[in-house]
Amino acid sequence: MTPSNRPDETDAPEAEVGEQQGTKRKPKVKKRELKAKIRALEAEIAETRENVPDEPLYGLTPRLEAAVMRALEQERLPIIPRLMRPLHPADQADLIERLAPEQRLTLIAAMGATFDADILAYLDATVRDELVGTLGEEDLTRFLSALDSDDAVDLFGELDEEEQARILAALPAKDRIFLEEGLNFPEDSAGRLMQREMVVVPSHWTVGQTIDFLRTVRNLPDDFYDIFVVDPGHRPVGELALSHLLRAKRPVRVSDIMRKDFRKVRAEMDQEEVALLFRQYGLVAAPVVSEDDRLLGVITVDDVVDVIDEEAEEDLMRLAGLGESDLYGSLWDTTKTRFPWLVMNLLTAIAASLVIGMFEATIEKVVALAVLMPIVASMGGNAGTQTLTVAVRALAMRDIDTRNAMKFIAKETLVGSLNGIAFAVLVAGASIAWFGDFEIAWIIAVAMVLNLVVAGLAGTLIPLGLQRFKIDPAVASGVFLTTVTDVVGFFAFLGLATLFLL
Repeated sequence: MTPSNRPDETDAPEAEVGEQQGTKRKPKVKKRELKAKIRALEAEIAETRENVPDEPLYGLTPRLEAAVMRALEQERLPIIPRLMRPLHPADQADLIERLAPEQRLTLIAAMGATFDADILAYLDATVRDELVGTLGEEDLTRFLSALDSDDAVDLFGELDEEEQARILAALPAKDRIFLEEGLNFPEDSAGRLMQREMVVVPSHWTVGQTIDFLRTVRNLPDDFYDIFVVDPGHRPVGELALSHLLRAKRPVRVSDIMRKDFRKVRAEMDQEEVALLFRQYGLVAAPVVSEDDRLLGVITVDDVVDVIDEEAEEDLMRLAGLGESDLYGSLWDTTKTRFPWLVMNLLTAIAASLVIGMFEATIEKVVALAVLMPIVASMGGNAGTQTLTVAVRALAMRDIDTRNAMKFIAKETLVGSLNGIAFAVLVAGASIAWFGDFEIAWIIAVAMVLNLVVAGLAGTLIPLGLQRFKIDPAVASGVFLTTVTDVVGFFAFLGLATLFLL
């Protein structure tokens, strides 16, 4: 599918229409009128561009974005394919994401056959789901055939079962088999991530045979860096980089120059584990094999970059109780996603309030306590969040295990102690300057040290404990940490005040 190479209708040469037997030259007049309208629209859009600062957003500039927006608002759609044509599919996806839902559909309809299927692979998952639900069966079939196998499986998996059945019936046999096999693998696994487009040669071939094969075969992948060498059972026995192939002499067998210590990925392996494997060993590509070690496909580094970005975003969102669809999701969906998290925070706030209520008599007699107690809880919460962020990230990257967990806990506890002492001195000094009361000063100092030490401990023990019980630390750690630091902070400060001030 090469829609970008299609000539625009308005660029077609004018038909020569003669005045035979008194016929009028209406077709030529209509084409001239159409060209005049398009030139007027181009001039109008060019005027719009002049009033917008041209700061590039990768390939998409504010001027071009403003031009497309104005064309959509004024319903002058013939110019849109021309405006979109110079953009890379990733930049076109960025522009589509910035549009309102109804504008997205209008733009895609205006692009027609020039809409590149690769745009769908770059779209945010939420936006892509919305668009896929509005596309017709013919368009979906065309896009699935044009996409790489890994992107096609992702797109196909977003359809309901009834629509999947209709699409499969319309697809060529080869594409149908790839999609059905791809969906048999668990979601977020290497089998879903891999692509079937790869270069495979038998081990008995020579360098010359391999080079001749690469020159003559038609359906090579668009980009590849390694050639996989297989035995008669289609099991990978080696990996050959293109650079090594081109440097070797033609009579040399590929089995003599292939790399035998390559890394294989099981099809059932979680995509996060795959990303860690690529990161650990600096891989560019890795073969994916079945349980019986037969070659199924390949995962390349560009796919892994997407996984790393997706996993990091997921962890970040979960720490704040957000969902993946919060940016582009509907108002109602975003509200539903955030509501449970806010309920949990309400419960932690009630728990902290109950602790404060236990010392109501103390606060009534020493009003200064009400002024100072938020400082202790706030400092504990912030210190705990710092430790928690480090711990969750380290767990995700497999940097913490049973061998070094105690060392990490001890370090973070010591950091909390040192920070607690430092801020205890600062807060005590501020308390003396503010209220002139040395007793309150040393009480808040001790409470500060206690809460920051507990924050360091909780920030490490909570995520480690949750992971031990197979609960994602990024999801639940924040709620528990807030509860611990608030309760301990208020209890330590108000409890000490009750003991020594009353």
